[in-house]
Amino acid sequence: MKKGLILIAVISLFIPLGLFAEGDKVEEKPMVDEGNELVLYTSLETDETEEYISAAEAATGLKINWTRFSTGVVGAKLLAERQNPQADVVYGWAVTYLMDFTQRGFFVPYKPKDGDKIPVRFKDPDDHWYAIDLYLAAFCVNTEKLREYNLPMPSSWRDLTNPVYQGHLIMPNPASSGTGFLQVAGILESMDLGYKTKPVAENEGWKFLEELDKNMGQYIKSGSRPAKYAAAGEYIIGASFAFVIANLKKEGKPVEMVLPAEGSAYELEANALMKGAKHPNNGKKFLDWAISDEAMRLYAKWKIGVTKPGIPPGRDDLPRLENIKLIPMDFDWQSANRGDILITWQDKFLR
Repeated sequence: MKKGLILIAVISLFIPLGLFAEGDKVEEKPMVDEGNELVLYTSLETDETEEYISAAEAATGLKINWTRFSTGVVGAKLLAERQNPQADVVYGWAVTYLMDFTQRGFFVPYKPKDGDKIPVRFKDPDDHWYAIDLYLAAFCVNTEKLREYNLPMPSSWRDLTNPVYQGHLIMPNPASSGTGFLQVAGILESMDLGYKTKPVAENEGWKFLEELDKNMGQYIKSGSRPAKYAAAGEYIIGASFAFVIANLKKEGKPVEMVLPAEGSAYELEANALMKGAKHPNNGKKFLDWAISDEAMRLYAKWKIGVTKPGIPPGRDDLPRLENIKLIPMDFDWQSANRGDILITWQDKFLR
């Protein structure tokens, strides 16, 4: 089934900022006993989050009730709950979303311990969010299926427009998946150097995406599942992200990771304290831990790079960040134009 997902809560992302901008100053409230409970939303992958939360509970004494949603679904949840927030903290959420929701007044500033050790480019200047890591787009290629169909190994996005790959590709939907969004945004930026000077709908990158669409078997909600479906042989090539591909290969799946020759798109994942959190002090305790050396060493086991200097790589089966050609991602432009990017994508590719 091709292009099976309906765009999630895109229109709600265009609500005027003024509706949420009032009341940015937080009123002082009497201290209440929060117990040790914390409610957390994340878009980090489930298997890594289980490891992080276990370590956080041991270090802080908190009882953390966490739920994992795809990137776009976290945004939809926050919008739906804006009058009565259910989460205290957003953890490991795409920074392009965090920048947008910060402007909408969803978060309160908090400078965690060790906040000064996080470089300026990885945090909000007013302390609304702190990034913890970055993840990288990559292709997951099933080598057995490649041989079975006698297909060439792709090395670039442009290679994937070759008609020989028709029906063999799977890619995340950018409306629900942060991985899908960064892939589309990276293509728009890298294939139209004048992207800042024109309306999003006139970007030259859409012509390329239309060519790519001719070969696309499916757009899917999750950023990791394209790799998993490719590893299972349901598709030959899944546009996914690096560490899930490395994990699949480590498990013995017949896959290779390909970093596109045009450059790899990437995203920062970051944390924030919810405005109206029911357990704000516990939230601050968790956010302190979330940029600690202990936490950063755990992230390094899963990620291409972490934001705290001096943390060594945690594994040798991922490419070193300094050896990767990165697309210079313009997070400000992506955040400001997210709505137009998603609406244009939906108009072109969801039918």
